[in-house]
Amino acid sequence: MQKYEFFYSVMRTKNRYSCLPGIQVLTSLFFFLMLISYSVETFAQVLTGAVQTQLYYPLLRGKQIGIVANNASDVQGINIVDLLVKEGFLVKRIFSPEHGFRMNAEAGAHIGNDIDSATGIPVVSLYGNHMKPSAADLDGIDAVVFDIQDVGVRFYTYISTLAYVMEACAENKIPLILLDRPNPNGFYIDGPVLEKRQASFVGLHPVPVVYGMTIGEYGRMVNGEGWLKAGVKCRLQVIPLSNYSHKTRYDIPVRPSPNLTNRNAVYLYPSLCFFEGTAISVGRGTSSPFEVFGHPEMKIGSFTFTPESIPGVSVHPPCEGSLCRGVDLRRYTRENPDGPQKINLEWLLSAYRDWGGRPGFFNGYFNKLAGNELLQQQIIQGKTEKEIRESWKPGIERFKKIRAKYLLY
Repeated sequence: MQKYEFFYSVMRTKNRYSCLPGIQVLTSLFFFLMLISYSVETFAQVLTGAVQTQLYYPLLRGKQIGIVANNASDVQGINIVDLLVKEGFLVKRIFSPEHGFRMNAEAGAHIGNDIDSATGIPVVSLYGNHMKPSAADLDGIDAVVFDIQDVGVRFYTYISTLAYVMEACAENKIPLILLDRPNPNGFYIDGPVLEKRQASFVGLHPVPVVYGMTIGEYGRMVNGEGWLKAGVKCRLQVIPLSNYSHKTRYDIPVRPSPNLTNRNAVYLYPSLCFFEGTAISVGRGTSSPFEVFGHPEMKIGSFTFTPESIPGVSVHPPCEGSLCRGVDLRRYTRENPDGPQKINLEWLLSAYRDWGGRPGFFNGYFNKLAGNELLQQQIIQGKTEKEIRESWKPGIERFKKIRAKYLLY
């Protein structure tokens, strides 16, 4: 429920009962306490690790620093790298994840090493054929700072980048200081747990699609469970959040990647990204990526859109130049203000039924996104959403026991 709708409903209830003799004071006190409790939980300003400079500046003084960051590494309107340079810290090297440091590359685009034009600092790309920092990349660096905004979904590649950076830091005996950020999908857990044989850059670890952890908690889990190569341990220090719990609804102030442009897309991403393993477009190359889905031959839905190339965002997207018919989900968050409670499988199942059993619906990427081969088989076999969800339950329950050991909030 949105803030003002809650306040109004409380006041309407108060007015309804406060007309009774002798309880005006009690009702006023009761509803005042309700408002305070609700606002403390929901509306207290979340402080990211990066904002709480008093907690990590002392750890960086006099050190040569490497930093993993991108355009969403925002500290009250200034990029973390620009802030550290301004404050006189010795930033020797920037490491950039998928989409680049200043975030000017589309998903999957090759990004080479570069020099940041704003600071003159060398930028090392951790994407493509160079996902893990080498010993040469880390030469002369005393500490690595990691400040990346995740969205809490297994196939979002920033957690894979974190794991490879942790591994490199462990092997080179360099401490990693992780500035934690809220998970906008951190209030639920859902989806199939990844099987080892499907491990890839879009899913390295045995976790569900939606894992309900901040990136700091996730890093603690990777370390604690021995998931790094040869079980090495990273000297990881998490700078924690303030005023955050896993019930908190959080809007990312700067888009975390080029095609997740707003809260609605972030909420829909866990459900719609499965379509990236199919012939169906999720609106890349439009003004509403991950808010719509469709295909030129789709019969369901009445919404239409035409994907086009957008430099730096989506070059040659699926169904480019073709009028697609499908489903418009741009009002999803307005109609579901508390966000999703689970992955919506029915959109995927209905699209497959609409496809009519013809070949070409799935591509080779689907099993990597699903984390197993079973989901594709279940869809082809006509399993219901309920039946598919039942197969997820054992894995989710096992994961929850692991997750509980590493929660900070």
